[in-house]
Amino acid sequence: MSPISLDLLRTFLAVHRTGSITAAAQTLGLSQPAVTAQVKALEAALDRPLFDRLPRGVAPTPAADELARRVAAALDALDEVVESELPSDEAVHLGGPAEFLCDVVMPMLAPLVRDGLRLRTTLGLSDDLLADLAAGRLDLVLSTIRPRGRGVQADPVYDEEFLLVAAPPLAATWRDVKARVPLVAYAEDLPIVRRYWRTVYGRRPAMTAQVVIPDLRGVLSAVRAGMGISVLPAYLCRSDLAAGMLVTLAEPEEAPINTGYLAVRSGAQARPAVARVRAHLLEAFRAEPLY
Repeated sequence: MSPISLDLLRTFLAVHRTGSITAAAQTLGLSQPAVTAQVKALEAALDRPLFDRLPRGVAPTPAADELARRVAAALDALDEVVESELPSDEAVHLGGPAEFLCDVVMPMLAPLVRDGLRLRTTLGLSDDLLADLAAGRLDLVLSTIRPRGRGVQADPVYDEEFLLVAAPPLAATWRDVKARVPLVAYAEDLPIVRRYWRTVYGRRPAMTAQVVIPDLRGVLSAVRAGMGISVLPAYLCRSDLAAGMLVTLAEPEEAPINTGYLAVRSGAQARPAVARVRAHLLEAFRAEPLY
């Protein structure tokens, strides 16, 4: 058997990790036909199929899983050596929920930016951000859901607690969950409010939103102004609670908590800047728990 080039193995590993010819092509900066041709060339050299084609993406064969297990560490280590020897001012691309990234993560990364880090951010929902991560468009993602895709390493880094809050004048009219008070929500289907009600009260909320603002910072501003009650993450309204601008309407024994994850593509840590940002965030979250 003739020697197999590193390019074929790198392309194979990208397809294995992303589960998609399209995503691997985007990750590698190649065309889809080029990636397909390289996979076929590797399959021909090994005389065995490596992927089964699916309606959407590809599924690795047992031979592919074994090959990935054998070559991944060596290729990642080689890439790390190359990256460390080549000067680069390439930016790190970080994704996460708008409010959390702006209020919590940006202050954590300030020392690295002052030290020369070039940073680009993408704000959005976790499902979309994790798809961008798998496709190579992002290097790191703060996700509110647990990533389960192949080729993604995820560490639980924070727990966010949710509180039912209102401005003091409106809180004075609150009696119980049946009280007729305006509700401010993030979305029409009340995702955060529904979760709180199910955890604390054991049922779905009966009310509908009177005000909908698709940004938790906007919800906070509306609640602070007395427009209605809402459920917000504790990190976002902690200072308003301390200043007396907001009050909690319930003190449940077990408040709803959501775990957040720091996700990185396998192999992306070969880039020193990505590894540095990831290590810094892991340490920052350990040093300053969210609540």
